[in-house]
Amino acid sequence: MALYEHIFLARQDLSQAQVDALAATATEIVEANDGKVTKTETWGLKNLAYKIDRNRKAHFVLLNIEGPGGVVAELERQTRINEDVIRYLTVRVDEHETGPSVMMRKSDRGDRGERGGDRDRKPRRDREERD
Repeated sequence: MALYEHIFLARQDLSQAQVDALAATATEIVEANDGKVTKTETWGLKNLAYKIDRNRKAHFVLLNIEGPGGVVAELERQTRINEDVIRYLTVRVDEHETGPSVMMRKSDRGDRGERGGDRDRKPRRDREERD
């Protein structure tokens, strides 16, 4: 069986219970088509990089899916019909990530590399020095 990661973005004005109901509906669609959802993660309400259908924020949900390609086709068809979902993406992966995803790990968020005052830079030269 093929492995997939399916992420969808739900409208910002939905409650958490409604978002959970959307995830449950997606799980039912997968299971009705001989697939299996191995993990469901709700990443919460997050800011979007740009407006999508007058939404500045969206609820993000991740589903790890095992199943044939027909499962994904049916899930995407049903997702396109749903007005509460503003974007979705399904990607085939070689293996599912064990444990929480990167979005759920708080320890990784603080270590974004060297950004800021600790860089090894050359000192700025003033205009008088250049002349």
